[in-house]
Amino acid sequence: MAPVATSKGSVRIIGGTHRGRRLHFIDQGGDLRPSGDRMRETLFNWLQHYGLHQRRVLDLFAGSGVLGAEALSRGAGHAVLVEKKRERAADLSRQLKPIFDTRIHIQCADALTWLQRETPATPFDLVFVDPPYDLGLAGSACAALDAPGWLSAGALVYVESRRHDPAPTVPAHWILEKEKEGGDVRARLYKQI
Repeated sequence: MAPVATSKGSVRIIGGTHRGRRLHFIDQGGDLRPSGDRMRETLFNWLQHYGLHQRRVLDLFAGSGVLGAEALSRGAGHAVLVEKKRERAADLSRQLKPIFDTRIHIQCADALTWLQRETPATPFDLVFVDPPYDLGLAGSACAALDAPGWLSAGALVYVESRRHDPAPTVPAHWILEKEKEGGDVRARLYKQI
């Protein structure tokens, strides 16, 4: 068996109380693709219109953890980050718990399985759906989020995909609020009505 490629990298929180703080990650397998600064800046400019203060956030394919960390830095009340790879989940916990304490919960699980097994005590106001592009998981994740209990009234769902891929299928009652392309990325922000 060939060895798994490993690389090291970092991303920085670009706004809020922890602006400039770097998050480090180890990418085993080369499948980690943190959202870039420009796209994150666009996303959080969009979200500023709706307000982040005390919002409950779910980051389904956490990876580097930067989307959840950025939301907490900018005033979200609580975030759950779901990461399938055990080493990454442990690394997220090691880096983010000291910063955000009880406001963050790291869940080591496959996102789709977790969505089907769990039901949150309190629905989420904002969800990030940014899975590895080649796995085609965005549509399935959006469908699973449509089950009762996952989303609050008027919840926002951010979906990131490859620019040239077809848009993932989302529930009919999700309205596309914002959309932007940048490089190989297409970002969409939906609102549940």
